[in-house]
Amino acid sequence: MNVPKPTPYPDLNTILQELVGNIQKALPENFVGAYLQGSFAVGDFDPHSDCDFVIVTDGELLDSEVQRLQEVHARIFSMDVAWAKHLEGSYFPKRLLRSSSASGGQLWYLNHGSRSLERSDHCNTLIVRWVVREKGITLAGPPPVSLVDPIPVSALRAEILATIGDWGEEILSNPERYNNRFYQTYIVLNYCRMLHDLLGGFPGSKRSGADWAKDNLDPSWGSLIDRTWDGRPDPAVTSRQPADPKDFQSTLEFVRYAIARAKIIYEEVRDTK
Repeated sequence: MNVPKPTPYPDLNTILQELVGNIQKALPENFVGAYLQGSFAVGDFDPHSDCDFVIVTDGELLDSEVQRLQEVHARIFSMDVAWAKHLEGSYFPKRLLRSSSASGGQLWYLNHGSRSLERSDHCNTLIVRWVVREKGITLAGPPPVSLVDPIPVSALRAEILATIGDWGEEILSNPERYNNRFYQTYIVLNYCRMLHDLLGGFPGSKRSGADWAKDNLDPSWGSLIDRTWDGRPDPAVTSRQPADPKDFQSTLEFVRYAIARAKIIYEEVRDTK
């Protein structure tokens, strides 16, 4: 790896070294680079954070390459290190990563807590591209700024606004899918972060979003945000536990509030840079 200690956690650094080294062996002709994004790139990570990565390839993955990568991820997951269960990331062909107009399609993706790749559009966003370009931590390969074209603030804000609305509609139309402790906390903190990012015009952390929300949104949401932050640890456990009924109903109301607030914020900032 280009960075000998990309995180402050030795066990995680060991896992990342194993991950990238094995991916390079699995893709001897197709590997371009490996980068951290997410909280380890933008800051405010902690031992309960997942570790988000992006692997850049020269071209689309062949079926034989996908099979070798499935074996790599299964081996990494089986390692007796907690961080091995908290990796999340996608494989981007370099031409797709470079262009913001290519966002939205499905990529090969490792979900948090999974041992195998699946097809998903989860990481194929302008937000991920911005973080990789501006804040990405190089594990191997060229500087990330050389792989991603600049992304206009107006485009970032438009994507954030759309996500706030589209995801909110999904949550409100099918709330039982999200009725566990993990999703309850995940929803509140992500809506705080998205509102903060919409205002600022660039991606930030969950911690900065939560702090901003407590200081700038209706004060009645403060206690929910505090309880949500305190409920972050052990996602493998909390995803199997039902959410507190009162907090879950408050979370649904917070989503409605955030959607309305986002429209106001967007109108205020849409012409600023």
